[in-house]
Amino acid sequence: MNQLQRLLQLPPRQLIGMMIAIAAVVALISGAWMWSQAPDFRVLYSNLSDRDGGAIVQSLNQMNVPYKFSEGGGSILVPSNLLYDTRLKLASQGLPKGSVGGFDIMEQQKLGTTQFQEQINYQRALEGELAKSIQSIASVQAARVHLAVPKQSVFLREQQKPSASVLINLYPGKTLDRAQVSGILHLVSSSVPELPAKNVSIVDQNGNLLTTQGNAAGLDPQKLAYTQEVEQSYIRRINDILEPITGPNNLRAQVTADIDFNQNEQTAETYKPNGTPTAAAMRSQQSTESNNSVGTAQPGGVPGAQSNQPQTPAAAPNSAAGSTHNASMQKESTVNYELDKTVRLTRQSVGELKRLSAAVVVNNRKVVDAKGKATYVALEKAQLDQITALVKEAMGFNETRGDTINVVNVAFTEPTVEAIPQVPMWKDPGNIAFAKEAGKNLLIGLFGLYLVFGVLRPFLKNLLSQAPPPPAALPNKEDVVVSLGQSNSTYANNLQMAQQIAKQDPKIVANVVKSWVSNNE
Repeated sequence: MNQLQRLLQLPPRQLIGMMIAIAAVVALISGAWMWSQAPDFRVLYSNLSDRDGGAIVQSLNQMNVPYKFSEGGGSILVPSNLLYDTRLKLASQGLPKGSVGGFDIMEQQKLGTTQFQEQINYQRALEGELAKSIQSIASVQAARVHLAVPKQSVFLREQQKPSASVLINLYPGKTLDRAQVSGILHLVSSSVPELPAKNVSIVDQNGNLLTTQGNAAGLDPQKLAYTQEVEQSYIRRINDILEPITGPNNLRAQVTADIDFNQNEQTAETYKPNGTPTAAAMRSQQSTESNNSVGTAQPGGVPGAQSNQPQTPAAAPNSAAGSTHNASMQKESTVNYELDKTVRLTRQSVGELKRLSAAVVVNNRKVVDAKGKATYVALEKAQLDQITALVKEAMGFNETRGDTINVVNVAFTEPTVEAIPQVPMWKDPGNIAFAKEAGKNLLIGLFGLYLVFGVLRPFLKNLLSQAPPPPAALPNKEDVVVSLGQSNSTYANNLQMAQQIAKQDPKIVANVVKSWVSNNE
């Protein structure tokens, strides 16, 4: 309490200086703490166009999100704790829009646009939409699509198929497998009318052609993937049935599958001879009968009197009379029977398994004696026969198909484990990072203690030592006169008391001086 009174009794200039010193110490400590707790900035977006960069910066200012630019201004950085939240908020606003335009180009049509310009804008919009679709793949950073659509012709001989070229820019360290390349190829082919897949070329940023003409040689990625899937299925079967017997890591199996992907179609027509005519089915029958007779001449010739004569009545043949009469009769009959016909259409399934080959290697059997010592001994012939039989059943062994199997028992070579030198404690990256962080905090703490105990405390102590003693109670006028007149009071005490009284109450000093003058003292 006495020190507080002494501080309050300091001159105004000293009080102001002390307050400034305290404020400076607090500011230094606060600045050091804030520097130690500075946020870690991470990349929000990079390789942005000027339009997208300006729109993103404006949105960050509206959201009060701190940001800064990397060297060269190619990337926008935000605090790491706000990275994903900021990306989601910007995505809800449709940012970044990207420099590649899609069908939004069609919304910017101007009055007086010709048909040629409309066709060009449509082609540009289609290229932009395809590029956006390809960029949605995780490994693709950017993409460009070029379409070559020929002009349609009314003549079939002059018609040409469109073609496409795709340039993709992959992220560092990323690659595209065959399935992904095939997916991009069919995506572009299916998006453009009458665009065959063979007319699509895909090139990466290094100029490597990814769409090789491997399909013509039978190297279809889907066929290879199907073959590998079949082989892995048989390998899993063998491992699942033998690992409980041999133990883990004591078995290696490989299966090769010969699969026929040729699609064959065969049509056969077979005609069988008919059986007995009565047993055959009759399809149709046609009969023809004609009767011709030769006798008395009938009227004929040019129409006239003779041709209009009535016919002579028929008379029985009379040899005596010398008349003759000849007659002939003809019959024809045609019968059509159904023929036996067999039409057989045979289609072989695609991906038919033609042959299987399996190779199995089994490690020696582990034997532990009474002392706990482990040794490895070779398998007996009966055990190998059992393993071979199990493998045959697991893979569906078919001898007529030409399947082969080979089971071998050998001692596995123990892998040599390379001794990794232990990293010293002072070289461990985790310890180094922890030491840096602890050292930074310790340095800030020591700096704060130095400011408090090395600067502020001596300064306050010096001010308190220079502060005047607290004033005593003011004496009465008569006491002051008597005390000043006493001979046993020293000159220094009287002078100090007179100065103190003159500062606190000048009226008393004036009265004392007045009394001295009136008494001729």
